Amino acid sequence: MGRSQAVGTGRDPRFGPGADDTGCTILHADMDSFFVSVEVRRRPELRGRPVVVGGAGPRGVVSSASYEARRFGVRSAMPGMRARALCPQAVFLTPDFAAYESASRAVMRVFRDVTPLVEPLSLDEAFLDVAGAQRLLGRPAEIARDIRRRILEEEQLTASVGVAPSKFVAKLGSTRAKPDGMIVVPTGMVLDFLHPLPVDALWGVGERAAESLRRLGLNTVADVAQAPVSLLRSALGEASATHLHELSWGRDPRRVEPEQAEKSISAEMTFDIDVGDRELLRRSLLALSEKVGARLRAAGLVGRTVAIKVRLADFKTVNRSRTVATSTDVAREIFEISWGLFTALGPADKIRLIGVRVEGLSAAATTSRQLTLGEPERGWREAEAAADAVAARFGRSVVGPASLLGRRDLRRTENHPHSAVVPLSDPPTHS
Repeated sequence: MGRSQAVGTGRDPRFGPGADDTGCTILHADMDSFFVSVEVRRRPELRGRPVVVGGAGPRGVVSSASYEARRFGVRSAMPGMRARALCPQAVFLTPDFAAYESASRAVMRVFRDVTPLVEPLSLDEAFLDVAGAQRLLGRPAEIARDIRRRILEEEQLTASVGVAPSKFVAKLGSTRAKPDGMIVVPTGMVLDFLHPLPVDALWGVGERAAESLRRLGLNTVADVAQAPVSLLRSALGEASATHLHELSWGRDPRRVEPEQAEKSISAEMTFDIDVGDRELLRRSLLALSEKVGARLRAAGLVGRTVAIKVRLADFKTVNRSRTVATSTDVAREIFEISWGLFTALGPADKIRLIGVRVEGLSAAATTSRQLTLGEPERGWREAEAAADAVAARFGRSVVGPASLLGRRDLRRTENHPHSAVVPLSDPPTHS
């Protein structure tokens, strides 16, 4: 596998793995084409082919594309129909979020073996502060190499890593190290690395901001650094001007913040065709409740507030929630509350998107649960936990609510954790 140390459009040995890493205690590790890589790991025959995860259906969105597909212009967040037009020979796969979340947990365990100071940004990337790990594990670049080696050997996946004195520069390093590479930005060479880059390399500069800066003749990070702040302010406003000016000089004082407790867990789906069939909507809410319940149990969390999100065909969005006395992670209970909230909305126009969310989270192990009158001591919670165990071994496609058996009459986009397309049918009966 190649080791790219690309900076800009070429390779610069000044920022290779052997560069001086003194003071470069911030690492940004980013998995390479993560969803696709997990799929190829279990389907080796796809290696070297253009592969796209997601993107099916008229409203499908690309979640991940292999580097072979990217050569044709396919990118994440691109409409699936556009991706098919650019690369009709690509293999399009339905996302398997359970597999990606499992792989993510394994990768994050590798990171936490190195340092407790891990700040995940998503399933496939995280910042690490390795200042306290040097005495035991060696210099930052050595730690980064060991992380990449372990991920490859233990998970058969590749990661690109940026090693730098700040979070901003470390993230830029990992981006320019892709795929499967490593960049070290020495403390004394941050501006040498940063200033030749285009303006859209700066955090917070999207297409519109980049165009505004280019109209002012500011094409590179160096141009932004040398420009008067008043000029930046006229184009971007006070807050953005100050923020970008600081970044253009490599100034980013933010510390790595270990993972914060999740505030909510949710799942939602966007229908390919606007839906008015209430039975189909009921099954959709049940499928989403199953997903949210499984994710709560996997995270060891329970929640007291259940909410629904409904987006109508005219894009009007309605949110409703209910807080209950006892926290739950049981899909059946989440569904009953969600369906009650939905039916209380009354007759509605056709629906474009529907979602379920649980908030008010706490650790399941330390949250007491009071049985309601007549409730058996062992019931839905135990059944769903047993289903989790089966799914962990054989996949979600072999277990699920009986009412969803054989329901393959529609496809939808599920927006967690990235937009992607999955079959409407959740697994058949519990077995």
